[in-house]
Amino acid sequence: MVLILALAGCNTPSPDETEHTIPQARELVDLRSRILTYTADFAPDDPYTPPGDDEREQLARGVGALLDGDAAEAEETLAPLGLGVTRLTDTDSGRRYDEIAAVRKNGEAARWGRLYLTADSGVRWNVQIPHPVSDRDTETLGVRLLENTPSGSLVVAGAHRRAGRKDAADVAHREDSAFHTIVVELQKRGVPGLQLHGFTEGSDRPYEAIVSGGSAQSTSGEATALADRLEADGLRVCRGWQARCPLEGTTNVQGKSAESRHATFLHVELAADARADGRDADETADALGELLTTWSTD
Repeated sequence: MVLILALAGCNTPSPDETEHTIPQARELVDLRSRILTYTADFAPDDPYTPPGDDEREQLARGVGALLDGDAAEAEETLAPLGLGVTRLTDTDSGRRYDEIAAVRKNGEAARWGRLYLTADSGVRWNVQIPHPVSDRDTETLGVRLLENTPSGSLVVAGAHRRAGRKDAADVAHREDSAFHTIVVELQKRGVPGLQLHGFTEGSDRPYEAIVSGGSAQSTSGEATALADRLEADGLRVCRGWQARCPLEGTTNVQGKSAESRHATFLHVELAADARADGRDADETADALGELLTTWSTD
């Protein structure tokens, strides 16, 4: 899968930024269009091959360098993988982002995905989209949260969940992916993560949202506050720490990694109305935005 890393910020460099190197490539873009155009072509019959061990290790070094403020080192490390680092300025908000993405589109690009981090402040939260297009509109919600909440980052998988052979591109359940590699680098630095999924309502799923800690069966104040806010807005919520909910994400590998590293991780499943357009989606975005704002000020 392909990962793009972008850092959100404003037009005036912060004092901290002057101590860091800045990517050589720069673009003025419509961030929302850039990301959603990228995911729009994902299809279940696309090719996909996970990166090898050495490639993932090199990716981790490059992402780690950018997270630590050394864009020059990140560019040098990622270039042999066909990945570039670009400083983006969003035409709508004026915020700036640093993006890691494949330099050219080809069969190999589908292994990398995209990651976005804020450029003008420390990265204090991360939204993860493991199944773009397959879990319809989760990518749209992820972009909305990145645009509307400062100090964050966004990781987007680079292929449809059913691309490639068998479960090769189901990155929520695979450790041999660029997606997992990048999320782990964020976890190593204590960045809390929110992973978004989508589901179809049914008799066994009479909810608009299912909130859990993934493999961790305990709860946190943030999880409780998020569930309370969603319910206050009229959404039906299943709480994984209180009830036996479907789709709790107990086998999610990013959740397992977070638990082993004592990093905060929330797994949120959303019905179609809660992640598309309309009142429920607006209420969901507001509630998730409040969670991310809490993380950004901790």
